[in-house]
Amino acid sequence: MRFYSTNRQCPDASLEEAVMTGLAPDGGLYMPLHIPEIPRAFFNNIGEMTIANIAYVVANTILGDDIDSAQLNSIVNDTFSFDIPLRKIENNIYALELFHGPTLAFKDVGARFLARIISHYASKITEDVNVLVATSGDSGGAVANGFHNVSGVKVFVLYPENSLTEMQKQQFTSLGGNIYPIAVKGTFDNCQFLVKTAFNDTELRKSMLLTSANSINICRLLPQMFYYFYGFAQLSELNVDLENVVVSVPCGNLGNLTAGLLAKKMGLPVKRFIAANNKNNVFANYLVNGKFVPRRSTRTIAPGMDVGNPSNFSRILDMFDNDYNAISELIKGYSYKDEEIKETLIDTYSINSYLLDPHGATAFRALKDDMKDGEVGIFLETAHPSKMARIMKDATGVEFKTFNNTGTKHSSSIPRISSSYDSLKKILLSTT
Repeated sequence: MRFYSTNRQCPDASLEEAVMTGLAPDGGLYMPLHIPEIPRAFFNNIGEMTIANIAYVVANTILGDDIDSAQLNSIVNDTFSFDIPLRKIENNIYALELFHGPTLAFKDVGARFLARIISHYASKITEDVNVLVATSGDSGGAVANGFHNVSGVKVFVLYPENSLTEMQKQQFTSLGGNIYPIAVKGTFDNCQFLVKTAFNDTELRKSMLLTSANSINICRLLPQMFYYFYGFAQLSELNVDLENVVVSVPCGNLGNLTAGLLAKKMGLPVKRFIAANNKNNVFANYLVNGKFVPRRSTRTIAPGMDVGNPSNFSRILDMFDNDYNAISELIKGYSYKDEEIKETLIDTYSINSYLLDPHGATAFRALKDDMKDGEVGIFLETAHPSKMARIMKDATGVEFKTFNNTGTKHSSSIPRISSSYDSLKKILLSTT
C-alpha cells in the first residue's frame, strides 16, 4: 500500500515511511492511496469471530502487502490482551466499551498497535526512534504504556499542565525510563502545534529520527477501525436490523470519527454517523453551516474533546473530495455544555444504572437526540469513569478509590515550557 499526503505536494510514501515519519514532508497527513473493500462474505460469520480475528482481516486487507501475514497476526494478537464488549443501555441503544485496556481508554488500541508496528521497523535500524505525542487526556498514558521500555524508542509526551486529571497524568509521569513527560503552559492545541512545528523543522529532523503517536500517524488511526467492525459483530448476534445502525462518536481531534468513516469505506454497513462535541464545537458548527473556523479550545469536564483545531478534519475533507453536502449528509453534529453533559451522567446512572464517563455521556446524549424510529444506535464509551473521579463523584455520588501506580513518581523533575517552540527543541536535542 502506498500513502499520499492530504496536501498532495510530495511523493507517495511506503507504509514504513509513513509510520516512521508521522507527518508528510509537505505538512499534510498520510492517507491510503486506495481504500480496499472487504468482501461481503466476511460479514456472514463475523459474529463468531474474536476481536483479534476481525482485526487481522481488516489489517491484512489494508496492510498485507507491507507486513508479512504471520508478523501482522502476531502484532494484532499482542495488541488485544483485552475485550471490547457491547453493553445494552436501553432499547436499541448500546455502548461499545473501549476502556478495558491497560490504561482504561480507547487509545490503548491504536497506541499498542502503533508501538508494535514501530518496534517492527525500529529493529532494522541503529539510531533511536523519537516519538512525539500531544495529549488532551488519554493519549499520553496509552502511548507511554504501549512504548514503555521498548528498546530503541524514546517517547516525549506533551500535555497541558492544568487540564488533565491526576490519574491521567500519573499514567505517563510515573513510568520513567524511555518516557519523557513535558508540561506545556497552555492548551492541547498549543501542544499539538508544538508537535507539528517539530515535524516541519528540517534542521531537527536531520539530527534525530522523529515520528508521531497522535492520530496524525496513520498507524495510530487505522487500528481504530477494528472496534467498529467488532461492534457490528456483536450486534449481529442480537437479532437487530444491521441496515439501520447509527454510530455516535465523541469528537476531539476527529481521529475516532475518521477511523469510522474509513471503516464504512471498507464496507462496514453504517447508515450514518453522529459527531458529538462539547463546548469546543468547531466541527459541529461546520456540519451546520459549512464553515470551519478553528479557535482556542475551552476547558470542559470532557477534556479529551477540548480541541479547537482538530487535525483529522483535513482527512475527512480529503475522503469526501471537499464536498460539504456529502459530509453533512452522512454526519450530523451536536454540541453540549458541561451542565448538559453532567445532567446526562446523572440521568443515565439513575434511570439505566449505567455509569458513563463525560465523553461517552456526550455521545449518548447526541444519539438519543438524533435517533429515528427503527434505528439501532451504538455510541463509543471511550474512557473508564474512574479516570474522571472528581467529576463522577460530583455528578453521581460514586466515589472511586485513589489511583495507585507502581512506577516511581518523578513529577517534580518534569520540565515546564511555554508554547515557544525553541523550548521544546532544546529538550529534544539535549535528550538525544
